[in-house]
Amino acid sequence: MHVVELDGVRKSFPKTGEVIRPYSLSIPSGQFVCFLGPSGCGKSTLLRLIAGLEKPDAGSVKVDESAGSGISYVFQEPHLLPWRTTLSNVCLPLEIGNKSNTELSGEKRIDRARRALDSVGLGEAHSKMPHELSGGMKMRASLARALVTEPRILLLDEPFGALDEVTRFQLQEDLLKFWRTTGITVVFVTHSMSEAAFLSQRQLVFTKRPATLIADHMSRLTDVRNESTRH
Repeated sequence: MHVVELDGVRKSFPKTGEVIRPYSLSIPSGQFVCFLGPSGCGKSTLLRLIAGLEKPDAGSVKVDESAGSGISYVFQEPHLLPWRTTLSNVCLPLEIGNKSNTELSGEKRIDRARRALDSVGLGEAHSKMPHELSGGMKMRASLARALVTEPRILLLDEPFGALDEVTRFQLQEDLLKFWRTTGITVVFVTHSMSEAAFLSQRQLVFTKRPATLIADHMSRLTDVRNESTRH
């Protein structure tokens, strides 16, 4: 079953012109896909089209209706609210999504946020403010905020690009572990060939803008990957 279907999608912007030439794509449920290409080629625009943050000029974008609101997006920057604690930042999607639903009010919401933070290794940072967190911890909090809604589809836009190598490698392994455990569909944007190769089952390689697909490659690596795989 395909959870994402792009059919003849095209996108242009007034200042940059054509960003994506007519393009079609199908992503099966549970697949880990990387969009790989040079900076500014249109990878992030494709991701935003899938998320519904942009509308195509032509063609259609379909996301499996059973996914409902189960789509989460991790941006390049953490974008944590500076006046909220780490725990409160992670609670935010549940608060916004449950204004008229009391099922996840109060303690249930907090408990789910705590579990999301624990899953990304921030169990001791619940009460810290964003300015007290390192860059890697902020990105972990951002990832926890995306995971707290228990999405079926996780979209990530170069989330680890600004991190030091050790932190980036650890977060890559954490993300792979979460993907294997949950079986969700992941679409990850990067311009790093090594990151794409290590993380994903499938690599879609694009040219410089306007984005044109030049390779659709299925990895021969096993889904269980570690430091020895990286080397």
